[in-house]
Amino acid sequence: MKTWLEHHYEKDLNIPVRIVKYVHSAHDEIKVKFDGIEELREYHQAKILQFMKEYQISQRHFNPSNGYGYGDDSRDALDKLFASTLGGEDALVRPQWASGTHVISDCIYALTRPGDTVLSITGRPYDTLEQVIGLGEIPAAGSLREWGIEYDQIELTGQGEIDISKTLSFLEKNNVKLILIQRSRGYTLRPSLSIERIKKAIAAIKEKHPEVMVLVDNCYGEFVELLEPCHVGADVAAGSLIKNPGGGLAPTGGYAVGTVDAIEQISYRLTCPGLGREVGSYPSSYAPFYQGLFLAPHVVGEAVKGAILAARVFEKLGYNVLPGWDEARTDIIQSILFNSPEELVLFCQAIQSISPVDSHVTPYPWDMPGYTNQVIMAAGTFVQGASIELSADAPIIPPYAAYLQGGLTYEHVKIAMMKVLTQMEKAGYINLSS
Repeated sequence: MKTWLEHHYEKDLNIPVRIVKYVHSAHDEIKVKFDGIEELREYHQAKILQFMKEYQISQRHFNPSNGYGYGDDSRDALDKLFASTLGGEDALVRPQWASGTHVISDCIYALTRPGDTVLSITGRPYDTLEQVIGLGEIPAAGSLREWGIEYDQIELTGQGEIDISKTLSFLEKNNVKLILIQRSRGYTLRPSLSIERIKKAIAAIKEKHPEVMVLVDNCYGEFVELLEPCHVGADVAAGSLIKNPGGGLAPTGGYAVGTVDAIEQISYRLTCPGLGREVGSYPSSYAPFYQGLFLAPHVVGEAVKGAILAARVFEKLGYNVLPGWDEARTDIIQSILFNSPEELVLFCQAIQSISPVDSHVTPYPWDMPGYTNQVIMAAGTFVQGASIELSADAPIIPPYAAYLQGGLTYEHVKIAMMKVLTQMEKAGYINLSS
């Protein structure tokens, strides 16, 4: 006997009842995780409300500015709000930053000088930072390498931990100015790093080398755990506003939070020496940035639920998923390993087909700027490329892993899983009819 919902899924969306039942069964199994997610987002919501009250956020803070932006109270109050929310002494929140890579790049350049060394202690960083660093035979114009800033990296241990002993040994022998920690996995299958692991590494580094600065790439991680990197000793944490902290409403931008000294240095890279944070206008309303932050804990919670559902759905089908559905989470990314490039591409195309925007568009792998391999990106999003909205992307290289993230509503992710399985079954990759 079909339920009314199953009947309408089959009649209106052409989703077989067996697939609806399968996804609903996975949903019933993962609900044990929901109480913890909802308690955490309630805490974050209460904290943001407290800070909005403390800084007396008013309608005037939504007003646009123009020209040089001198005395832009909307901009300055947003800085204070982000600093307090994400555990820093100070912050810069700017629509002028085009992406997470852009703001992280500015942080690195601001905090280093020719002859210094940048050390990544989480292995090779995300693909788009490779050209910033100058990796490869021909460094990009203006790269760190071209400016005489050295780079080295230490891989994670086999257990996915920061190798603290190797890090300390390297620091003893080299002129390291800045340590880079990438919280999320990027396009790798290593585990994302918990705040507790980051805390342990920072404490060990600062005990022996307090002069070394620590920058954390915080993309995809905001509000997934109780604390943020600056709560546990990071000098700077940076990320994109079209990911977690923008709550699906921020139309562009990035942020950096950290110590007063570090943020001052970054402000001179953001604009220019002598002007720093005092200039920079925004001729549209700041309301989406404030409201996006307000909504961020709820939206992040929905994305985490969706990631857990996707993990359980594909885990039951025999696919390798990272992390497992019942593992602890420190970001919103869910990796799913497919058996061929064709299957991987079909998955991403299916995600695009159930998007609210550009669902009629079919994505294909292409040579995307900043990436060394062809990448397919499914992102039928209200904000172009916003990965807090349901999206999936993957480099077309073995082991053919798709990186699923986002979902403004859990319901969207659930429906997407049904449509994905329907298309995969039609193509012969899975069989739920038995």
